[in-house]
Amino acid sequence: MGTRAGIRNAQHGGVIKSLLFFFLFLIFIGGVVAAGAAYKIHEKITQPGPLAEEKIIWVKSGMGVNRIADLLVSEQAIESDIAFKIAVRLRKVQSSLQAGEYLIPAGASIEEIIVILSEGSPYLRRITFPEGITTQQALRVLESNDKLSGELTLSPYEGALLPETYAFVRGDERDEIVRRMQTAQQDLLDTLWQERAADLPIETKEQAVILASIVEKETGVDGERGKVASVFVNRLRRGMRLESDPTVIYGITAGEPLGRGLRVSELRGETPYNTYVIRGLPPTPIANPGEDAIAAVLNPTDTDYIFFVADGTGGHAFSKTLAEHNANVRKWRQIERERNSN
Repeated sequence: MGTRAGIRNAQHGGVIKSLLFFFLFLIFIGGVVAAGAAYKIHEKITQPGPLAEEKIIWVKSGMGVNRIADLLVSEQAIESDIAFKIAVRLRKVQSSLQAGEYLIPAGASIEEIIVILSEGSPYLRRITFPEGITTQQALRVLESNDKLSGELTLSPYEGALLPETYAFVRGDERDEIVRRMQTAQQDLLDTLWQERAADLPIETKEQAVILASIVEKETGVDGERGKVASVFVNRLRRGMRLESDPTVIYGITAGEPLGRGLRVSELRGETPYNTYVIRGLPPTPIANPGEDAIAAVLNPTDTDYIFFVADGTGGHAFSKTLAEHNANVRKWRQIERERNSN
């Protein structure tokens, strides 16, 4: 009996060992398969993506992982939505994917795209307002930009905006851009006002903006703003009329292009902005001046000039006397005649 029991025990032990070996073999095979699958997944999410060139992709607010994956496939940024979803869950960043526009580089891998969407900064767009733009023209620029949102409810006065280039992200509100332009203008004016020259015939910041807007419309040449400002400052000091054509045009069109030359009757017309008729400054700015024009007015070039006229090169000829000015005017008219005859 003892011998048979021993044989049975030995046989039973052999079966257990075989089963144990079999299960260990299955675990090993499963590990190999899992390791192979993990390697394949890693390879899939780290290999270069299909984008041939960089591309802006807009992840809209409220998009979940599935919709983002579909978007990336439709934009040809990735080939497999499944690989993207697996990678997001492995990284546990489902709730970290942010709405916004993102610049995806050419060949970006799924892993790189996930980092961009979860840790990167949204793509910055830019909107430019040229110096000398009127407030109504600036508002039209904002209205026409389809990457901004919200209705315009603000109506700033003429000269209240600082024209320059502003960065924004898609979806920013139009009113917010207006507020930024107003704040930038006020901050700049506060700084430049503290640094102004002594004995200027300008008593307030508002008057500085008015004169700067005239300088801005008279010349777009960087090196001339200080000289043009000096002409108007010298005229104000002597009690002379400013006699600026852009002020006359503003009184006729509110700053829109006239599309023709001024008529003699318009130069003599009675409007609050006609500086051939009124003395001193007009009641408001005629545009939104830039930083250089404001700086030029508050620290004009030291000259004795009281006249200037176009010189045919895009700039102006300056003079101290009426005789010199008349000679410069004759030269300019000769240039105009020659251009019109060609």
